[in-house]
Amino acid sequence: MEEERKAKKAHVLILPFPGQGHINPMFQFAKRLVSKDVKATLVTTVFLYNSIHSDPTSSIDLQTISDGFDEGGFAQAGSPEIYLSTFQSAGSQSLASLINKLGDDGHPLDAIIYDAFMPWALDVAKQFGLRAAVFFTQSCAVNSIHYHVSRRLVRLPLEGPNVSFPGLPLLKVSELPSLVYYYGSYPAWFDMIVNQFSNIDAADWVLVNTFYQLEKEVVDWMSEIWKLGTIGPTIPSMYLDKRLKDNKHYGISLFKPNTSSCMSWLNSKPNGSVVYVSFGTLAEVVVEQMAEIAWGLKESNCNFLWVVRESEEAKLPDNFKEEIGEKGLLVAWCPQLEVLVHKSLGCFLTHCGYNSVLEALGLGVPMVAMPQWADQATNAKHVEDIWGTGIRAFPDEKGIVRRETIKHCIEELIMGVSERAKEIKKNTNKWKNLAREATDDGGSSDKNIDEFVAKVLCA
Repeated sequence: MEEERKAKKAHVLILPFPGQGHINPMFQFAKRLVSKDVKATLVTTVFLYNSIHSDPTSSIDLQTISDGFDEGGFAQAGSPEIYLSTFQSAGSQSLASLINKLGDDGHPLDAIIYDAFMPWALDVAKQFGLRAAVFFTQSCAVNSIHYHVSRRLVRLPLEGPNVSFPGLPLLKVSELPSLVYYYGSYPAWFDMIVNQFSNIDAADWVLVNTFYQLEKEVVDWMSEIWKLGTIGPTIPSMYLDKRLKDNKHYGISLFKPNTSSCMSWLNSKPNGSVVYVSFGTLAEVVVEQMAEIAWGLKESNCNFLWVVRESEEAKLPDNFKEEIGEKGLLVAWCPQLEVLVHKSLGCFLTHCGYNSVLEALGLGVPMVAMPQWADQATNAKHVEDIWGTGIRAFPDEKGIVRRETIKHCIEELIMGVSERAKEIKKNTNKWKNLAREATDDGGSSDKNIDEFVAKVLCA
């Protein structure tokens, strides 16, 4: 019987929050586990399962639970408050049913890896006596700030211009995550980020999508509280250590990229001449800001590839597409990793979503940081002042980044002649190498994954 148990692969259930920025890193972590002979099953909501473009050759099983809105997902709920509360109740029940179903089908679980945004999954895991790991898709810096808020170690609303946290540089209040800085702005989302820590002490492991060298001071501090493992950056292996030969794409997408048009256009441009612009899957840019970005790009001496989601396209200035000619290409979505490694790329104008920042770091791309909300201001602070891999484009007193600022920032990085630009280029190469070292055989993240697998196998 003991030999039969050992012969079976360990089986883990991986449960990301239903959004592209959460699915991508957790799905990539699943691929790392599979490469180490662990069976991984990824769980998403019924609505997303019916909406996604997935890789049919993937070695990872897909299963579903209900968020209570199987026909329309978040949009059907109508508000964050309704969605999150319904997801907790419907998700808990359907997750329990799925665990039973997998056991009945001969695929019992050894552990659950759940997104930190869904602490109720830990309660379900413990009902079944399963070991559980919480997975943070944001940086340790951001997690530490949210932890201090959740434990009331800082008083909100914050007073004074600056605030300090263990293992972090002195931060301006405006450099904190927006849900903390603009206290009371989005109460349902604020409650969600605070509740990440409601039962975390009962988790068996804390996994974070970062790597030790990137945030070692705050990682050391957090490691004194929990059994913490840095396991990132969770970028497809062929862009980092290249040990997983079939791992070239994230594997699941909520949007279909315009790959051929993007690549053809990039191939026609000189090396290092293109600024790539993307604000991710969720950011909604106001009309005035959209116009400033558009004219800043047009007036620059740079070619540009700009991702403008269909829901944002109406905000573009009249006749903008006609006026830019071959200098710019606007697409609804693109294969971001392929763009970031293209020889024509010179810099990345980004909202500083954490996945985009990690991709730029791992691939050695300079950034113009233009944060919008959530964790992005803190990420932008690190991009410019801590990691030295980019420039922040600061807004004016109305909260709008003006075209002159955008033009200046991208031209400085594309031209690359200033001392600051030269230093940024040097730093991008440094972090690219350190990211690859972390994920390669024997690197800090690779060792942490090995240790996690060994403990799951001993369960």
